[in-house]
Amino acid sequence: MSLKNRIFLDTSTIVAAVFSETGGARKLFQLGEVEVLQLVIGPNVLRECEDVLRRRMPGSLPKLAHMLELARVETASQPPAELIEEARSIVEYRPDAYVLAEAMAAEPDWFITHDKEHFLDVRPVSRLSFRVGTPGDLIQFLEDEHLQK
Repeated sequence: MSLKNRIFLDTSTIVAAVFSETGGARKLFQLGEVEVLQLVIGPNVLRECEDVLRRRMPGSLPKLAHMLELARVETASQPPAELIEEARSIVEYRPDAYVLAEAMAAEPDWFITHDKEHFLDVRPVSRLSFRVGTPGDLIQFLEDEHLQK
């Protein structure tokens, strides 16, 4: 099966996947395992995930590593300075602007997040070359796309 969509995951999505075996975020990892999706994260996103898990559930770090490996998650490179500046013009909150810059550098089809305040309620889609949504939004899109074939 060939890779269909390149999906950049935000910290909130990855943490949700670690905490819940039945949610939409975990489903994305399962779709990565069977190569329906190419999951991508940025180096800063990975650090944020590790920090969150160390604080909230330190015993889950091996689970995170295992999930990333099984789903063949790609780690994108650091974004260039010009992308960071462009992202800061879209998202004012500096840490999330950096995450957005990582996504922009990865050139995904989708940016998947649970962050309503800085991404979902703003949905800066007119300025981005990719869609922004939740795991549920992407799953619904994939189901609709499959029905159209």
